Amino acid sequence: MPLLHHPVLRLIEVCNEVVVVLSAEGPEPSLPLGVPARFARDAAEGSGDRQGPLAGLLAGLNETTTDLALVVGGDMPEPSTPVLLEMLAVAGEAGTDAVALQDGDLFRPLPMLVRADRGRHVAHALLHDGERRLRGFLDALRVGVIDEATWTSLDPQRRSLHDIDVPGDLQI
Repeated sequence: MPLLHHPVLRLIEVCNEVVVVLSAEGPEPSLPLGVPARFARDAAEGSGDRQGPLAGLLAGLNETTTDLALVVGGDMPEPSTPVLLEMLAVAGEAGTDAVALQDGDLFRPLPMLVRADRGRHVAHALLHDGERRLRGFLDALRVGVIDEATWTSLDPQRRSLHDIDVPGDLQI
């Protein structure tokens, strides 16, 4: 099964729609049979330069039709369904623009949950100012952080944070 299929199948368990963000050029990858997913293109505003993960996030948010967007990396094969559901529950609390998972003294930028309208506005403004990082995006929002003890009780092996960067990372 292609790596991308894993997070797509996890997201469809808890989401009504899945948007897969692709580079500005290149073919569309296969998706799991029967999964209602759409593609968005990560196009650089006015230039051929790739503008980093924040531009990809904005492309996905621009295609999203829901109020909340769960965001995972296409190289994150095992986001935990209970953790994703906990993120949605925390998003229901007043005063948060986004939800992230605590990891030590920090919180991780992926997976995240973001209020789509607020996220679009903030991402666009940050890109205009030269920001490209997801961490910078989250720093500009009111983030509800799920403490490490809570989310790891739902995902004891911490697989929700695992991503594949090199072939050796496939050794699970």
